[in-house]
Amino acid sequence: MRDGGRVSAAIEVLTEIETRHFPAKMALKRWGEAARYAGSKDRAFVSGLLLDALRRKRSLGWMMGDASPRGVMLGVLAFVWSWSPERIAEAASEEHGFGPLTDAERERLSNPVSLVGAPAPVAGDYPDWLEKHLARALGADQAAEMRALSERAPVDLRVNTLKTDAERAAKALAPIHAAPAGILPNAFRIPAPAAADRTPSVEAVPAFSKGWFEVQDLGSQIAAAVAGEVKGKQVLDFCAGGGGKTLALAAAMGNSGQIFAHDADARRLADTIRRGQRAGVRNLQIRSPIEATPLKGLEGKIDVVFVDAPCTGAGTWRRHPDAKWRLSPDQLAKRQIEQDSVLEDASTFVKAGGRMVYVTCSLLTEENEDRVAGFLERHPEFTVKPIALNGVTHVTPEGYLRLTPYRAGTDGFFAAVLERSSYTP
Repeated sequence: MRDGGRVSAAIEVLTEIETRHFPAKMALKRWGEAARYAGSKDRAFVSGLLLDALRRKRSLGWMMGDASPRGVMLGVLAFVWSWSPERIAEAASEEHGFGPLTDAERERLSNPVSLVGAPAPVAGDYPDWLEKHLARALGADQAAEMRALSERAPVDLRVNTLKTDAERAAKALAPIHAAPAGILPNAFRIPAPAAADRTPSVEAVPAFSKGWFEVQDLGSQIAAAVAGEVKGKQVLDFCAGGGGKTLALAAAMGNSGQIFAHDADARRLADTIRRGQRAGVRNLQIRSPIEATPLKGLEGKIDVVFVDAPCTGAGTWRRHPDAKWRLSPDQLAKRQIEQDSVLEDASTFVKAGGRMVYVTCSLLTEENEDRVAGFLERHPEFTVKPIALNGVTHVTPEGYLRLTPYRAGTDGFFAAVLERSSYTP
């Protein structure tokens, strides 16, 4: 495909997302199935262009004076990908292109409207209704944080110490230009790719199939590490999902003790089983909700209950930018109800002297500090155990972990460690 056809395809996919409310992944899949002629480079181009448009569609629409999919896509080419007006005009006029530029488009490409004075949700690229929530959570750093959330994200990797060590992994990862990410000794990072480029294929590295490393954001790795010492312990990952943090906890345990993986959706646990086998985990028990009482007998017996709670994912908008446009006030309210319920259910398994780790990949105070405060009011037998992790400075005065793209260079994460003083069946 030539550039004009690629841009035209990206406009088509963005239009389908906005008119039919499809998630970006589904819309791209539908386009790919229909465009069998598109090669891997074409698909990477279209995907990259689309996701950059979703990251910044309000600010780009403002600069172009046109918030339509076409206007936003032209804005990406000019102001994110640094294409000249001449190159854009040439692509527009190609066979299968997106049509000749209008005089108004040519003018805006050369003289965009400044974002100075634009409303905060426009300059920061988020829905208007989120303004009060983001202002509360981010304070003086709000503008900088929202700019950081509109950037492309790096690819982070966690070395699996059940199979190898950081030194050997570094040699295996050298061909894809992964370097130590900092903070944690077993974290590596591949920088975010430039416009129209693809991130090197992690799965193509032979050591990946051997289970030497996992793709996992640095923030997620840090959130798992705040669980503290887990070797020889009884650990329950209460919302295990696909198993990313389950495997991080298992590696920290060194195949000692016992880790139980549970999730309300049994289908998600299938990945945990497969990934656990590849990673060499031998102390994992899957507790599927297919069973009538999957966690029976564990009440009050677990040293560490890890709760990676369902959330809005407001900290992951760099990777999933369509999610911020699909989020609604009703969905935020629903997540808070689910989070309260998960905390209540998970707490029954924490033994006296044990701890519960509450984690979200959200920036919003309503999903984080508010939920913990409400839980502590209902459960005086739990107290906050301030987080202390070597190299981690992003700890709030209350002792919670709060990671953000601007401050920490990670996805947005929150974590609280709650210690139980007594247990009454």
